[in-house]
Amino acid sequence: MPTPPRKPKNKSVRSREYLTPDEVAQLIKAAKSLGRHSHRDATMILTAYRHGLRVSELVNLHWQQIDWRQGQILVNRQKNSVNTLHPMLADEIRALRKLKRDYSEQSYVFVTERQTPVSDSTFRKLVARAGVKAGLLLPVHPHMLRHATGFKLANDGHDTRSIQLYLGHKNIQHTVRYTELTTKRFEGFW
Repeated sequence: MPTPPRKPKNKSVRSREYLTPDEVAQLIKAAKSLGRHSHRDATMILTAYRHGLRVSELVNLHWQQIDWRQGQILVNRQKNSVNTLHPMLADEIRALRKLKRDYSEQSYVFVTERQTPVSDSTFRKLVARAGVKAGLLLPVHPHMLRHATGFKLANDGHDTRSIQLYLGHKNIQHTVRYTELTTKRFEGFW
């Protein structure tokens, strides 16, 4: 019996599995210019990036997880990961408040016109579409935002344990990949 064809490795599709902060900004800007749900879509990308969310964590986000007084978001991690409480920055709070005004009756943060939660598939498609609109030179998928978070935190000089907790990794080996590639380790070599 012949073996089924193998799925191509990610390296054959794209040269890297993360986005730079500038590329994330371009992605958000592109999402703001696409479709009638542009504010929601841009806010989804921003929230996924700022908190290193997996797609399932993003689309299952509820308003009750947001503490407006403290400016915090409770991140309920999937895949047996550790839940964490993250601070939110002013631009993210403003974007979420606007979304709350538009969809005040819903328990989910990100909803469709039919008042149902945005699906995993919809978010994947909107990220890919925004990547094309932004003119990014590699195919973009949502998990690249989570990796972008890890690399940004590592390049900003945060320690591996803190990044591990922020991303909800139970095993630090999943976090080490971000600190191994940080440019900080080679500063002053030349």
